[in-house]
Amino acid sequence: MSLPLKILLAPLFGISLALTGCDSGPDSSAANSAGHSAPTATTGQANQEVLGQRPFDNRDDFENARRGLIAQDPELVIEHLDGGEVWNMPAYGFIDEDGENAPASVNPSLWRQAALNNIHGLFKVTDGLYQIRGYDLANMSIIESDTGWILVDPLTARETASKAFLFAREHLGEKPVRAILFTHSHIDHFGGVQGILQHLSDEEKANLRIIAPEGFEEEATSENIIAGPAMTRRAMFMYGKRLERDERGHVGTGLGKGPAFGTFGFAPATDLISETGTELEVDGVPMIFQIVSGSEAPAEFTFYLPEQKAFCGAELVSRNMHNIYTLRGAKVRDAQLWSSFIDEAKTLFADADIYFGSHHWPLWGKENIRDFLAVQRDTYKFIHDQTVRLMNQGATPREIADQLKLPPELNQAFHNQGYYGTVSHNAKAVYQHYLGWFTANPAQLDSLPETDSAKRYVQMMGGAEKVLEKARKDFEAASDMSSTEGRDTYRWLAELLNHVVFAEPGNYEAKRLLASVYDQLGYQAEAAPWRDFYLTGAYELRHGSPEEGIKPAMMREMLLHTPVSLFFDSMAVRLKPEDAEGENTTIKIVFTDLQESYLLTLKHSVLHNRLISEDIPADATLRLTRPLFVDLLIGRAGLKELLFSDEISFEGSRLDLIGFFSMLDKPQGRFNIVTP
Repeated sequence: MSLPLKILLAPLFGISLALTGCDSGPDSSAANSAGHSAPTATTGQANQEVLGQRPFDNRDDFENARRGLIAQDPELVIEHLDGGEVWNMPAYGFIDEDGENAPASVNPSLWRQAALNNIHGLFKVTDGLYQIRGYDLANMSIIESDTGWILVDPLTARETASKAFLFAREHLGEKPVRAILFTHSHIDHFGGVQGILQHLSDEEKANLRIIAPEGFEEEATSENIIAGPAMTRRAMFMYGKRLERDERGHVGTGLGKGPAFGTFGFAPATDLISETGTELEVDGVPMIFQIVSGSEAPAEFTFYLPEQKAFCGAELVSRNMHNIYTLRGAKVRDAQLWSSFIDEAKTLFADADIYFGSHHWPLWGKENIRDFLAVQRDTYKFIHDQTVRLMNQGATPREIADQLKLPPELNQAFHNQGYYGTVSHNAKAVYQHYLGWFTANPAQLDSLPETDSAKRYVQMMGGAEKVLEKARKDFEAASDMSSTEGRDTYRWLAELLNHVVFAEPGNYEAKRLLASVYDQLGYQAEAAPWRDFYLTGAYELRHGSPEEGIKPAMMREMLLHTPVSLFFDSMAVRLKPEDAEGENTTIKIVFTDLQESYLLTLKHSVLHNRLISEDIPADATLRLTRPLFVDLLIGRAGLKELLFSDEISFEGSRLDLIGFFSMLDKPQGRFNIVTP
């Protein structure tokens, strides 16, 4: 993710559980306003050593990222339609513009990537091809056609897409939009479409082509519906939503600066691409498509512009290693298939003299592009092949992740490094793809829940105070260790102190020390999501979980296009079995605007749904429009009020229907993660 309906959370700030200014011990010295402790000597040493591992004096990426700059807004702040900020590039002004002089609290390699992602504005890639970069997590590309523009990937939110589009018009002139391409089904590549449509004439909208890969609508609207509350809560960690933008906080995502939490939208496709090799002429512009669904996204294409010899890699390739498994939670991706698609693109578009993508900056030169694709291809295949080799020798996921390193010839480029995905968690994903969660060790078959085992561990070790006493000494000693030994000590202390926190969640000293450990692990991380996970963990240990959870109303536009059956599937996973025990009932929902009827059947504490004809009988029948049903689901409309209004019609017992809906859980999306 990039972002599949990705993180629906606005910045949420919990109430502080402790005043950080009153801390004592390793956490108190030079702590910043959020409570994040200073980097230790071993963290500074570890980060300094990174500078010797790759050619940091190579400035090609900075030259490419700045090449073709037409205009830039140095005060790029974008307001939310409902107030507040959606986007703030000046907030990242603390990052050195050349990616040099990294502070001890940031891995120099990640600092370099963060500096590159700070370079924003309107760029000319080549004649007839432009990009807006740094207005959102993704890029929006502009292709000049015979009579207007073709837009590629209109960003995440209405607000950012509108601002980017108007900025392009200001500097390139006003032209009609003839087509929009959605390269894939993650929200940062289509969610801002309404920000474009709002500026088009009725004639433009009537004739607009929207081109997407086959399966786009189903994947774009369904992802995260079932597991949305858990994914969005975890995404708050992955993207550092509660962190300050500073040297001890969020510096970027590796893939870009961060997601834009604005107003999400949707528009259905008019043209679906289903086969590799499909050729289209779009307002005089020839295009050749490659289907890569099942790699970075479940519905995705790349395309080639033969007149410019320009290859759009979408998110098949980016200027970082991507996620085979994304830490916010998702189904694992197929690393071998991903590698094969890159190899296919290398052959299909061998004449490409320009590469541009959905994230990051372009690349010019046929040989440069071939080398880039080869390294990207071999990175995913190396992780796949070597994980499977070690797996077949009996190594466990943790053992594989700890020993697997990229070979030297794949470790000199910057564009395949772990700024977003990592060798470590991607190797675990390959293992999971083939063998699942179980390592075959019977001790894992019926383990105690984390809190129960934590209590027993702490008791066995002599109690929390003894564990903390030893942990404090180890933490202090780590500062004088080598970088490798120090990091391993922090890794061990994270595991050890997590037991204490889960055994005694009210133990302030344990949380404070664990937060300091997480600080150091975050400061050393090359991967932005790892950094944000560690530092958000530290933040929540100090300040608690957020008071607010997800806001389903943010997704209303998306939900209006979601297949109706998915709503009922999401209801089924919210059913509380203890409340439904012994219940046997049928509810019919008739959508008067869709001319569709669904039967919900509750029995054995399980809820089923199926499409039926309207004359099928049921214990209760509810007739309403789809938008009203969506408002009911997201809480904009209350069931009790609606049942006694003229906006719906109803047959059967109102009390029974209210009782049925009361059996459904209402997840808030603000559950604890670093505490039980």
